[in-house]
Amino acid sequence: MAVKSAKNTGFTVNYLIIFIGGLVLIIAAILVFLLVLKGVYGRYEIDEITPTKANLSLLTAEKNKVAVLYSKYTENRLEDGDTWLSDNVSTWESFLSANKFAYDIISDQTIELGNHMGYKVIILPGSSSLSDRELSQLKKYINNGGSIFATGGTATVSQDAKWRGWEFFTEVFGMNFTREMDPEETYKIHTLRGNLPITAGIPTGYTLKIATWDRPIYAKVLEPRTTQVSFWFDFRKEAGLVREQIENSAGIAYGSYGKGRFVWFGFEINSVIGEQEDYIYFDRMFKNCMNWLTYQPVSYIRDWPSPYDAAAVLIPTITNEPANISNLFGVMRNYRYPAVFFVDPYIALENPSLMRETSQYGEFGGLSDVGFLESVEDTVNKLFDRPTQVEVMMKTRDIIDSTIINPPIKGFSPLYGFSDENSLQAMSLTGYNFMVLDSLTDRSVPKIEYRNEIPILILTKTARDDYKIIDDYGLRDLDFQKYTYEEDVDRILFEGGLYLFRVHTDSQLRSQYAPVVGEMMKYIVEKNFWLPTIDQLYQWWLRRGGIEIQYTTRSKRRLALEITNPGNQNTEDFVVQVYVNKKIKDIKISSDIINTEIPDFTFDESSNTILLDVENLESGESRSLLIDFENVESDNKVITSKL
Repeated sequence: MAVKSAKNTGFTVNYLIIFIGGLVLIIAAILVFLLVLKGVYGRYEIDEITPTKANLSLLTAEKNKVAVLYSKYTENRLEDGDTWLSDNVSTWESFLSANKFAYDIISDQTIELGNHMGYKVIILPGSSSLSDRELSQLKKYINNGGSIFATGGTATVSQDAKWRGWEFFTEVFGMNFTREMDPEETYKIHTLRGNLPITAGIPTGYTLKIATWDRPIYAKVLEPRTTQVSFWFDFRKEAGLVREQIENSAGIAYGSYGKGRFVWFGFEINSVIGEQEDYIYFDRMFKNCMNWLTYQPVSYIRDWPSPYDAAAVLIPTITNEPANISNLFGVMRNYRYPAVFFVDPYIALENPSLMRETSQYGEFGGLSDVGFLESVEDTVNKLFDRPTQVEVMMKTRDIIDSTIINPPIKGFSPLYGFSDENSLQAMSLTGYNFMVLDSLTDRSVPKIEYRNEIPILILTKTARDDYKIIDDYGLRDLDFQKYTYEEDVDRILFEGGLYLFRVHTDSQLRSQYAPVVGEMMKYIVEKNFWLPTIDQLYQWWLRRGGIEIQYTTRSKRRLALEITNPGNQNTEDFVVQVYVNKKIKDIKISSDIINTEIPDFTFDESSNTILLDVENLESGESRSLLIDFENVESDNKVITSKL
């Protein structure tokens, strides 16, 4: 039986078309992939995205691995059985683990043999005794781009316990040893500056408590490559020339040496004592230090509107001899310095015409007795109960409002300088929104406290007032008075805080002393202080506390920046400063979100700083920005930002 051939009725397979189609799909996929990479990372080179060992290492924690030196040379100097060094190293391990830093414990020999070069940071906890070979290797390490985190008198003793001196300390850290602390006190106050990458998220002027058992070190910064972060001088207790004392009492510093970086503490981290808040802030500073040393982003919000470095408020207080307040009127007329006048209600009631005239020159606040305490730690005396304080505050406001032109008053100051929880509750119930205290606290900036959902601005004593300078110090010479005030102004400027210039009618405002006030206000203005009204200060601090900045390094040429206002008030006219810390060019700012308002910006080449001018950020608004640039140099990679 014959078999018929079946006719081919299907399509003929063309392998060439399949190959070309597949090739097109692959090319399209590659192009899409590259486009996605560009959208995420910005500008890049092909060799930066190829899967080499160097590029893959960027995805692991090894790139920031830390070495902690356990120096046997240092331990050999201790008495038998002394666990001082091992305790310190254990504390470092705890901090590193808590902050998720990979680390190794290394020996003196690791450094001597040059096997430490692969670590991003080398920590030298209390490593006072090091060999000459170690010193040579450490200097080579940091000079070539490594980072060192050191405490105490690093390398001042040789491996065989012979005194070497401060040569390594001075050469690498750019500082001079001043003195070693005599542990006659159980602890020492240590004041931190604000608006620095190392103190990000810590209140300006915050005072850490450091135990003296390890004999902390005072130092003096010698070179501009080193930045002083803190000082030991305590203006509350210590005498002496403030400027000189601060300059000679650095306790924390950071800077550069060659291509590398360092952070130095003049105390061991086991020496930090205090309450929970102290440990929280110290842990934050530790993390900031490590981020700075490992070239990670550090962001923080600037305390004051640009371009000011600090702020000041003039607070004339009308007590005895109230007529002396008129000694200020000439200065106020000529210069219109903002001021907030505090007055006892009964003095206001007795001098209504003087109060009306005075109220032309500023705002008013009430000064009344809410009870007496010897100090903040006073556990014997108590302030009045809440109903009594409510009654006092209401009566104070009613009387003063009846004597001034522009009521109602919004500020309150306890007659004896102290407040308690009942005071804050009473303020929230009686319509006050700021309080000025005579007590010294742990910071030199305002603090917002919420009571019954009402924000209350608290201003505490940040400098010596006229009672201290004229009455306690006995300074009658105007030049001496002025110099003493100037010392505190300079200290506050160094910290970056708020200077409360409080003067009284029965002291500095007497006719023979009053000219100093005008001279001091001129000095303050020349020092680049912001002089807000109390309402401006209140509104700024309230808004400032709500602005959040988050950013990440997407690539070598791109930063992603997010600015958020989670508060319930709009914030206007502020500047976000992005410190790139390397030379860049061809800066472009965009957003991956449609219709995002792109701010104007300027670039300061001298400091490698991008300044973004944000005109308005509404309540609840979040703005995502992309900052692209080209690198001129690639050695430094640190990026920090501040508002």
